[in-house]
Amino acid sequence: MPVSELCDEYSIHPTLFYHWQKQLFENGAAAFEYHPKGAQDAATKKLTSIEEKLTRKNGVLSELMEEYVKLKKALGDA
Repeated sequence: MPVSELCDEYSIHPTLFYHWQKQLFENGAAAFEYHPKGAQDAATKKLTSIEEKLTRKNGVLSELMEEYVKLKKALGDA
């Protein structure tokens, strides 16, 4: 069926049809990709957990470095 007939049948402008076609060709594969919700949730939880651990580690490391500098100054090595 020619595009012009299809557009007439559904009362759309051929330019709109070709715009939609272009969007489909450029982004259509994403519509058919399977992303289970559970996998996204698990990945998000794991990422959040890793970020929290990294924040705690950075805090502990900062405290240790501060104590190290204080000790070094107290011993006169600075």
